[in-house]
Amino acid sequence: MLTSASLFPRGLLATAVASALFAATPAQAEIVIGVSFSITGPAAALGIAPRNTIALFPTEIAGEKLRFIVLDDATDPTQASKNARKLASEDKVDLIIGSTASPAGIAIAEVALETQTPQLSAAPIELADGRDAYTFRLPQGVALMAEGTVGHMVATGIKSFGFLGYSDSYGERWLRDMSRQANAAGVKVSAVERFARNDTSVTAQALKVVASNPDAVLVVASGSGALMPQKALLDRGYKGKIYQTYSAVAPDLIRMGGKDIEGTLGLSGPAVGPDQLPDSHPSKKVAQEFIALYEGKYGAGSYNQFAANIWCGKLLLDKVVPLALKKAKPGSKEFRVALKEALETVGEVVVPQGVLKYSTKDHFGYDDRARFVLSVQNGAWRAAR
Repeated sequence: MLTSASLFPRGLLATAVASALFAATPAQAEIVIGVSFSITGPAAALGIAPRNTIALFPTEIAGEKLRFIVLDDATDPTQASKNARKLASEDKVDLIIGSTASPAGIAIAEVALETQTPQLSAAPIELADGRDAYTFRLPQGVALMAEGTVGHMVATGIKSFGFLGYSDSYGERWLRDMSRQANAAGVKVSAVERFARNDTSVTAQALKVVASNPDAVLVVASGSGALMPQKALLDRGYKGKIYQTYSAVAPDLIRMGGKDIEGTLGLSGPAVGPDQLPDSHPSKKVAQEFIALYEGKYGAGSYNQFAANIWCGKLLLDKVVPLALKKAKPGSKEFRVALKEALETVGEVVVPQGVLKYSTKDHFGYDDRARFVLSVQNGAWRAAR
């Protein structure tokens, strides 16, 4: 089982993964997929499971061999841009998957647009109008999840909330969408405090949020990094409800936080707890099948929704590669354009995180089947009561 991010130093090609996955086969056309994940750096917790998922991909789709080039962007937008440029210009990839951190994903999107290389972003990045022509998101958009979070607040009688979140693009997007939804619903934003991903303390910010006396606090952070602000709130005596975002609703938060996480709320996708879904939910079966596959290779308890996001990409490729191959051969600009067009026209694809249906105007693709409210109950994420 691969668990140490140190196995892949900054910018190093994952040759071990590639050689293990793809033994020599008779000469044929191949589809080359570039991957840039944050395997080290502040967002390393988001990159390890996705890297592991790449090793579960098939060796071919629709009779065409798949070859992966896996790079580490070290949670650094500059490195992510370099990775993407190398993959597109030198390696001539047909598709890029990544990054798992929003700032790095945005950097890749610029290269994807410039080189007309489709990008399956593993982070819910937001881009200016027209700048996402070649970028398709695998996780749900923040706007969809913010809408559900405010809806739950209203339904449970919350009149105000404080914001304690990242100072980067991920945090600012949550602040904007939550503020808009809250204002429309008559919920007050009592305080706004930010911190950087690599900060080691948020005591001062937590004090200000607690002093505003909110009914709830929204913590906007990712992975195990979401524990520090939550503990800071509790240490400052906060007794109200705490919401986490879908980048933190994962087993790691509970393993590291223990009793400090009990009662925490958060919206996430079906892939976090498919056993909590009704049998009628379209994602229940595919999510459970993927969990069995992932934990069968990496061990019980190793799975998280960041792995599921990447498997959504695999299921998309199953559908769109055959369509693109009808128009062009891999390794060409025409094939990259055909992949983009296939993603926009393939229709509904059931994935572990919901049902994706991209279009020329929507490269997020999810509807409300991609979210539900969970809370930590007896040390596990369960459907909120």
